[in-house]
Amino acid sequence: MKFNKSPQVIHNNRGYKIPSFIDDNHQNIDLKTVESFGQEWSKFANFSKIEIEDIGNDYFDIVPWQKLGDSPQALDVGCGTGRWASYVSGMVAKVEAIDPSEAVWSAVKLLKDKPNVRISIADVDRIPFEKESFDFVYSLGVLHHIPDTEKAMKSCVKMVKKGGYFLVYLYYNLDNRGVLFRFIFQLSNVLRWTISKLPSGLKKLICDILAIMVYCPLVGTSILLHSIGLKKLSNKTPLSYYKKTSFNVIRNDSLDRFGTPLEQRFSKEEIRTMMLKAGLDNIVFSEHQPYWHAIGQKK
Repeated sequence: MKFNKSPQVIHNNRGYKIPSFIDDNHQNIDLKTVESFGQEWSKFANFSKIEIEDIGNDYFDIVPWQKLGDSPQALDVGCGTGRWASYVSGMVAKVEAIDPSEAVWSAVKLLKDKPNVRISIADVDRIPFEKESFDFVYSLGVLHHIPDTEKAMKSCVKMVKKGGYFLVYLYYNLDNRGVLFRFIFQLSNVLRWTISKLPSGLKKLICDILAIMVYCPLVGTSILLHSIGLKKLSNKTPLSYYKKTSFNVIRNDSLDRFGTPLEQRFSKEEIRTMMLKAGLDNIVFSEHQPYWHAIGQKK
């Protein structure tokens, strides 16, 4: 895939060259959040193949891989450490992975054995490819950290070929949860507002403590309920999704949840509306966690 513009600079790290398309004309981007994610992914850069496959199966469960064509081209918007690019690389011919943060250097390590993946430094307003270049574009856990999520989604969908697919995961506003669950979330949101403003080292320490003191007891409760046959109650327990993940993933997501300065949440219908406005049709939501992830086909 050819770039449609020249990079501002080409970084060289131990022989691995990464073109950067970032300049000072920042628009739809929160720089503090970008910096926070650079720090987060530098700390949590190691994921096992089993972890990537297991969690990837959850996020990509609604992708019609067989409909992407013989040699599909994919674009990962906000690749972070590159774990989703690693997952998708086995399904498509080529993956272009972009991210505006320092996380790209962690992605280099994870993807070093994936010759069909190329990493670039770019944000959603400066995607360095021609419109309608990709059979499959995805952005998982990214667009809700951007000031104008709807605008960012439209930028992503512009990269999709007609008839191609766009997969997105956005934080849900607990629209399918009860009053008690929402109350607990509001309490946690007060913590997030405070913790996200702390210095990096202290923020990481507190998020690790929360992983141990808050996440683990709730996850343990969910595991216990599941083991004694109370599966429905287990699934309704806060943080039940993590009962099948490692402690490393729990620590990572604790820092993601409480350490990120900008976070937005959307209902299922709000996400559907944004996808329709972006030019997508045949929209399908997964009924499984994580909520909400959905896929649409470009008209």
